[in-house]
Formats: sequence, C-alpha cells, structure tokens
Amino acid sequence: MDKGGNPGGAGGVALVTGASSGIGAAVAAALVARGHRVIGTSRDPATVAEPVPGVEYRALDLTDSAAVESLVAAVGPVDVLVNNAGESQSGPLEELPMEAVRRLFELNVFGAVRLTQLVLPGMRERGHGRVIMVGSMLASFPLAYRSSYVASKAAIKGFANAARREVTPYGVWISTVEPGSVNTGISERRTQYLAADSPHAARYRTMLAALNANEANGITAGAVAATVLRAVEARHPKPLYAVGSNAPLVFALRRLLPRSAVERAVARRHGLR
Repeated sequence: MDKGGNPGGAGGVALVTGASSGIGAAVAAALVARGHRVIGTSRDPATVAEPVPGVEYRALDLTDSAAVESLVAAVGPVDVLVNNAGESQSGPLEELPMEAVRRLFELNVFGAVRLTQLVLPGMRERGHGRVIMVGSMLASFPLAYRSSYVASKAAIKGFANAARREVTPYGVWISTVEPGSVNTGISERRTQYLAADSPHAARYRTMLAALNANEANGITAGAVAATVLRAVEARHPKPLYAVGSNAPLVFALRRLLPRSAVERAVARRHGLR
C-alpha cells in the first residue's frame, strides 16, 4: 500500500471542478456516496439546475488565478482533486480566434494545473492523495476541426504523465481519465468558430454532424464517474483510464497500426476522407 494508507477511502475531502452538471455532477455524486466530503465548483452555484445532495458548491472561475488560490485556502486540505471543468471548442485551425484559444487554455489547462500545484504540497506532506485529470480520447485520437480542444486535453495529460514520477514517492498519484463520446448535452454547449465564407464549411459540418450523433449515442456521465472512482480508489492507479467509444479495442489497434492508419480511421468515423 502506498505511503499514508488509501487516499481514495471514505471520509476524505474531494474537490471536483465543473460539478454543476454532466460528468462533474456524476463524479461528485459518486464521491458523496463513498463517504467523501465533496466540494463542487461552479461559475455560479446559484444557477445549478439540479444540485447534487451532499455536495458543497463553491463559486470558481478557473481563469482567475486569484480566485483559484482563494478557494484552495478556504477549502483547506484536499485528498482527492478531480480536474473536470472545461470548454469544448471546435473550428478550422486557421479560423480560431486567438483570444478564444487563450481562453480555452486558461480554463482547460492552466486552471487545472494551478489547482494541482496548490493541493500537491499538502498531499505530499500527508503522504497520500489522488489527482485525476478528466481528458478526452481525442487527445489520443486527434480529429480535424477540434485542434484547440485536442491540444488542451493532450496538454493536461502531458502534465499528468510527466509529474507522476515526481509525486508517487510521496504516496500521491496523478491519473488521466479519457472518456470517448459521452451523452451529456455538450453538443449544445460547444463553442464553434467558422467563417461565413469558410472553405472548410462543408467538411466541418460533416464532421460536426457525426460528432453530435456519436455523442447522442455515447456512454452516460455515470459510466465516466465510475471510471474516475476506480482511479481514485485503486491501490496502485494506472496512468491512463479510457472509457467509452470501444476504448479497449481502439487502443489495442492504436498500438498495432501505423499512426496514419489510425488517423484515417478516426476521420472516416466522422465522415471525412
């Protein structure tokens, strides 16, 4: 057993970002059921449509470093951090406004990294802790017209992979959970950038229609939450947990096939040739 006992056991403090709906709400509910004190963040807790019983909601804008630091100071020691909050963005690379890309990275990457930096010292000193980065299988299987989103999810996985060996000697584990297509209604909330006269318009709309259909038929947020819980409670967590979109099969094929063949397969699955 790693130093300090089982950090995923009941009774610890869990901080879940983006807990107002979808995967974050499902993760928060799963952790409450396991006996954790759960702090769930939302930009505006007053607007949470269906609050999860037992979750303490706190306001947080992940793009505001001062707000992130204030939250961690107010919450105190954290045993489990689930970096879930994020934005889904799409559009041709040449048409993505740089201010939108910067906002995406502030939310999806820098906010998660800063939160992790702030909770790691306490975890290390206590000899236990779990940090979960909620990524996306698109980080492993890139898709055209999702470049900014793919890059942001690849970035948090990169931080997790590189930092893991820094903290495991202290009983702290960092894992990435990569969901495939998930039916959470994110299709309606995705930010999109496409010029009125874009030469990419037809192919972009073909990709988007396939993406939305895949998400409509995707796994539930609860299935992702169950995978996050596995990572939190594992005696020796794995670096990567993938769930949905036939993850065991497609990751096996990724190891066997040339990268170009895998990229063509992903494109075909989304109507692109």
